[in-house]
Amino acid sequence: MSGEKSSHSAFSSNLQPKTKNLSSGFTLIEMMVAVALFAVVMLISVSTLLALVGANRKAQALQSVMNNLNIALDGMVRGVRMGSSYHCGAGTYSVAQDCQNGGTVLAFEAFGGNSTDPLDQWVYAFDPTGSICGQNRICKSEDSGAHFLAITAPEVSIDTMTFYIVGTARGDDVQPKIVVEVKGTAGALSIKTRTSFNIQATAGQRLLDL
Repeated sequence: MSGEKSSHSAFSSNLQPKTKNLSSGFTLIEMMVAVALFAVVMLISVSTLLALVGANRKAQALQSVMNNLNIALDGMVRGVRMGSSYHCGAGTYSVAQDCQNGGTVLAFEAFGGNSTDPLDQWVYAFDPTGSICGQNRICKSEDSGAHFLAITAPEVSIDTMTFYIVGTARGDDVQPKIVVEVKGTAGALSIKTRTSFNIQATAGQRLLDL
C-alpha cells in the first residue's frame, strides 16, 4: 500500500504545471526615459511648427505690402502713358518741362482733362520730410498740388524717388518718355525683417506728340 501511495504522489507531482518567475511591464526608470524622449520630440516638433507658421505670416504680410507698392506704381505708369504736357521739377505744372537730370515731382495733364485749365494737373511727388502727405511716402494730387494724398502704405518707406523726362516740347522728333526710379524698404508692422527694393519703370506718351 505504501508503494502505491508513493507512486501516486510521484505521478501527481509530475502533473503539476511548471511556473516561471517572470517579471512583466516597464520599470520606473524605463518609463521616465520614455517620457523624457517623448517630451523632447514633441518640443522640437511644436517649435518647428510654430516657426513655420510665423514665417508664413511674415511672408504674407510682406507680400501684402509689396502688392500695395506695385499697385501704386502701376496706377502711376498707367496715368502717365495716357497723359500729356509733362512737367518735371519745380515751376508751373501746366508748362511742359524736360528733366534729364532728374526731379522729385512729376506733373501732367491727365487723360480727358481740360488742357486750358492749369489747375487740373495730376501731380506725383516724393515726400522725404512729411510736409506733403507723409514722410517717405509717394503722394498724388489731381488738382495741381492743392491737395495731396499718400498712395503708398506706411509700411513702405521710400528712400529716393526720381523722375526723368525727355521730349516734352511739342513738335520735336522725340516722343515724350518718362523714367521713374524708386528705392526703399518694405516690411509689415508685426515683423522685424524688412526687404529692400529698387524699381525702375518706363512709360511713353501714347498720344502722338505732333
